[in-house]
Amino acid sequence: MRLELGKINIKGVQFGDTTKVDKGILHINKAEIAALVLEDDHIKDVKVEIALPGEKTRITPVKDVIEPRVKVSGPGGVFPGMRSKVDVVGSGRTNVLSGAAVVTCGRIVGFQEGIIDMSGPGAQYTPFSETCNVCLVIEPQEGLHQHEYEAAARMAGLKIAEYIGSKAKDITPDSVETYETKPLLDALTEYPNLPKVGYVYMLQTQGLLHDTYVYGVDAKKIVPTILYPTEIMDGAIVSGNCVSACDKNTTYHHQNNTLIHDLYARHGKDFNFVGVIITNENVYLADKERSSNWTAKLCRYLGLDAALITQEGFGNPDTDLIMNTKKIEKEGIKTVIVTDEYAGRDGKSQSLADADPSADAVVTGGNANEVIVLPPMDKIIGMLDYTDKIAGGFAGSLRPDGSIEAEIQVITGANNEIGFSKISVMEI
Repeated sequence: MRLELGKINIKGVQFGDTTKVDKGILHINKAEIAALVLEDDHIKDVKVEIALPGEKTRITPVKDVIEPRVKVSGPGGVFPGMRSKVDVVGSGRTNVLSGAAVVTCGRIVGFQEGIIDMSGPGAQYTPFSETCNVCLVIEPQEGLHQHEYEAAARMAGLKIAEYIGSKAKDITPDSVETYETKPLLDALTEYPNLPKVGYVYMLQTQGLLHDTYVYGVDAKKIVPTILYPTEIMDGAIVSGNCVSACDKNTTYHHQNNTLIHDLYARHGKDFNFVGVIITNENVYLADKERSSNWTAKLCRYLGLDAALITQEGFGNPDTDLIMNTKKIEKEGIKTVIVTDEYAGRDGKSQSLADADPSADAVVTGGNANEVIVLPPMDKIIGMLDYTDKIAGGFAGSLRPDGSIEAEIQVITGANNEIGFSKISVMEI
């Protein structure tokens, strides 16, 4: 499976008479975008706003972030099973509006939506302070059920990202990146002297607004399976969850999974990157056992020497993470896990809800309980009504001057568990 990503560098976004891309600037017709969103009768109103890097702007409560893209050649379209028919994606050419994003926000759905600050200390924790953001502030119809509201907001974001992306179909990219994974028999013998490495990609599937979709199917209904990495890079996985903002994998994260990019970069040099196993995070013990058994079985079936494992969320999913680790290690396969921590504000509490001696190689995205003060902003996209209620906030988080004292848990992408974050290590 060979995929070309044509990168069109977006340096700015502005409103105009026509939605188009011209010389690196994305022009947005506000009325046109709003009309497309309002085709869904679940949505009462929508405000279309722009947020640019460096501005004193706060976006909240954030639901999802999506990168605009368009399929230029090859089977399928963007967001298969959601916005296009169910074809297998991951091959051909896809044009990417690199540096642009669609951000959905508005009245809170659950309590785990987040904040994006475009400047100030909060901007240092989220990658989306560096993207040119087209924001959809969505107002649902009165009395709309939470799940219906989430679905309407999700589909609105995908629809607008697809529409904006379509304006780049005939544009010559600034650069083209090529990624390829060969059929399994060829892949396993391609680099016989290098260790075979796979990626176990745990998807949030606990239900109750904690869902992820694979080719349009709620992933809690699947058993672990194998995907070409390029399928994930080409929109096969879409976020539909409201887990804590700091470690939520937005749709943008799935589209730009940094670990997949890094594994490709070292493929054929340090190891043989064989492919991706997707698995789910379940609520009931029997389901956790089933999925972790299948995951370990697939790792052995692929003949892996090592596996990288990432999770999404915390608490209950920590059990799935450790189950996967123990069972894969029992097959004689070395593992490295990528997670984050909820170690208390002083960092002294147990970091994960579960643990095992076999989980002895761990990469952390940082402690989500650390407290930060976010200064007031000149512009609010969305609303601040829910600041004290979202995960990481507390009574009094929103101060009278508009500043916010909260855990970094409130910041979208702060502790991302695929490593797509701006937290790093400082040597002292």
